[in-house]
Amino acid sequence: MAKRKSPGPQPGQTISLRTLGEYLNLSPATISLVLNNAPGVRSIPQETRERVREAAKLFDYRPSFFARSLRKGQTFSVGVLVPDLSNGYSAQVLEGVEDVLLEEGYFYFTASHRLRKDLLDEYPKLLLSRSVEGFIVIDTALEHELPVPVVAVAGHRRIAGVTNVVLDQMRAAELVLTHLFLLGHRKIAFMRGGSHSSDADERWECLMKVAGDLDLTVRPECTVQLELTVSTPELGYGPANELMNRRIAMSPDAKFTAMVCFNDLAALGAVRAIREHRLHVPEDISVVGFDDIQAAAFLNPSLTTVRQPLRSMGATAAKILLRRIRAQGADPEMVPVLPELVIRESTLPPKS
Repeated sequence: MAKRKSPGPQPGQTISLRTLGEYLNLSPATISLVLNNAPGVRSIPQETRERVREAAKLFDYRPSFFARSLRKGQTFSVGVLVPDLSNGYSAQVLEGVEDVLLEEGYFYFTASHRLRKDLLDEYPKLLLSRSVEGFIVIDTALEHELPVPVVAVAGHRRIAGVTNVVLDQMRAAELVLTHLFLLGHRKIAFMRGGSHSSDADERWECLMKVAGDLDLTVRPECTVQLELTVSTPELGYGPANELMNRRIAMSPDAKFTAMVCFNDLAALGAVRAIREHRLHVPEDISVVGFDDIQAAAFLNPSLTTVRQPLRSMGATAAKILLRRIRAQGADPEMVPVLPELVIRESTLPPKS
């Protein structure tokens, strides 16, 4: 004879797996499988799973984090290191990381190291003391291995225990320079990223390689190094001003007609600097960015840029990290991601 369904928890009664089981006429083990989305949950009928979730929602039941941690010997938490939380690049990558971790029942601690070496050394130790099971580092140049699995987004150094999710920088350079070349640009100015960025050196080397393949001459007076570490358009405003001041002294047939900026934030500053020199984008100078942050499409003119699938890169990093934490197979040291050129209003053929 089937057990009668319990009327449900009474006011003041502690909600537990047992009380839910009595209410649903199911074993606590079955309820635990459903609420923890455990591997054996597929053997439970879909209708039963829905009943369990509806009852948990009705009585506001939450599994005990501490009990789960003690039972499995895990903390279900990871550390995330970023240079700056206000940076559009980091924010979009974090969205993808969060999508996966929330779905898998993991919590994450985020620490912004502001490119300070002391914090880069200290924050991993602090997070390890809180028993994080792994790290995701975003545009952060790690210098040594850590005792837990690590996935780096825009990481290029080969370090034991680190999986790097990286954009195909050579393909990105081909997309940018081929686009400008086919428009007719032959005199191009370049911004080189600062040493604080993980991508800077490889991106520069790839741009120079492709420029050579296209027989484009890259003149020293048409290149500038980014020095600031800010996450605002000021990053590119000063360097673009320097390039524009140099351009004034150039002969008419030597003046550059396009500018390749290290990233979109630098491109926003560059557009401002060009306008202050009473020139127009793209009629006088075409501008190309990199990353495709959300503001790029709303700039006036909207920015031609290399799109990194930042949210997807974050999700990929989180999936790889969880696979490594769970020892579910090996991942390669480098996981390449393909870029896409987004052509908008900031590029045109040069004036004849």
